[in-house]
Amino acid sequence: MTEIVEKKTFRLHRAWPVAAVGFVTLIGAAGFRSVPSVLIDPLHEEFGWSHATISAAVSVNLLLYGLISPFAAALMDRLGLRKVVSGALVLIALGSGLTIFMDSAWQLLLCWGLLVGVGTGSMSMTFVATITGRWFVERRGLVTGILTAAGATGQLVFLPLIAALATSYGWRIPALVAAAAALAVVPLVLLFLRDYPSDVGLRAYGAPEGSLAGQRVTTTGSSALRALTALRDASKRPAFWMLAGGFAICGASTNGLIGTHFVTAAHDHGMPVTTAASLLALVGVFDVGGTIISGWLTDRWDPRYLLIAYYSLRGLSLLVLPSLLGPTAQPSVWVFIIFYGLDWVATVPPTVALCREWFGVDGPIVFGWVFASHQVGAALAATGAGAIRDVQGSYNLAWYLAGGLCAAAALMSACIGRRLVVPT
Repeated sequence: MTEIVEKKTFRLHRAWPVAAVGFVTLIGAAGFRSVPSVLIDPLHEEFGWSHATISAAVSVNLLLYGLISPFAAALMDRLGLRKVVSGALVLIALGSGLTIFMDSAWQLLLCWGLLVGVGTGSMSMTFVATITGRWFVERRGLVTGILTAAGATGQLVFLPLIAALATSYGWRIPALVAAAAALAVVPLVLLFLRDYPSDVGLRAYGAPEGSLAGQRVTTTGSSALRALTALRDASKRPAFWMLAGGFAICGASTNGLIGTHFVTAAHDHGMPVTTAASLLALVGVFDVGGTIISGWLTDRWDPRYLLIAYYSLRGLSLLVLPSLLGPTAQPSVWVFIIFYGLDWVATVPPTVALCREWFGVDGPIVFGWVFASHQVGAALAATGAGAIRDVQGSYNLAWYLAGGLCAAAALMSACIGRRLVVPT
């Protein structure tokens, strides 16, 4: 009996390999998402398309990335993680690869917007919420932070490679590289990803004896209907609107503004594209530590207070950014990059925790709707900032507006109540 107990104690729980595959998958899928911010200027120069037109394609991508998310979460309950995620990766590769043949703006919208938007939306942050919700009880916040960092950081660490390839070989080679990166992960998903711990005879990591955590849940009805029902029920609670409103501003101030326009904005101030792309990649490097720390803090502190701090500090940093940009990376710019990296998606672990606290087993689907608002905000910011750049010749107004919105997000977070009993 003693020997059996010792073997169980030192055996690696299957949840960790599943999380590792999720980590690699999110990095691979993120490869294409780093392409648009670097290729705005090359496409403008080759085709003569305005910044607003190119940004509109990015906006469609960001919008679908969010709107598909809750339906994908419900679809994962019906078809399983492997089918949904591997299909999503193939869509990303198809959309990325087809861009090399385009010669019209509508084709840009089709490839960057529709195909890649649906693909990335099918395995967005709801994929993270689904894995952590099914496979973990202990360390759930920490693993949420790690997987969230994979998705955001994967997008940013590709930037130097994409920028170097675009500078040396033109914009088409980076598109093919991103497609290959997405396809390379498909075999790992098919071989190692599993839907529930109960499928391999286990409970969720850290679940006590007799717990139902990690047990397969049979769903009935259509996935679309379940996603819409979850939205209907969640929308009756003010907490949902506070979370969704704050996360919309989060998307506007990260993916929509910094992620899409930082390289171009820095280049407007005389900074080389490769230097600006490398700085944005460093945001991804520091994002790893910031998001993991945020997950660790979420396991221990009130997630509302974390959101208040994150949004407030982010807003202040955006207000000073216009005075920092120049032809070279001054120490003040490095401070901004380090801080923004630590804060980039630190909002995700506490937001996921609050969705699960308020909405129980529907938490991943409700988070999908909250994440949809994130991408609506990102899409509006991507298009709006591009239009501001076309009209005013600079992004200064965009930075100031985003800083003010972050203050509003902090206030929304302060208005979220706490549930004393977590729903089952």
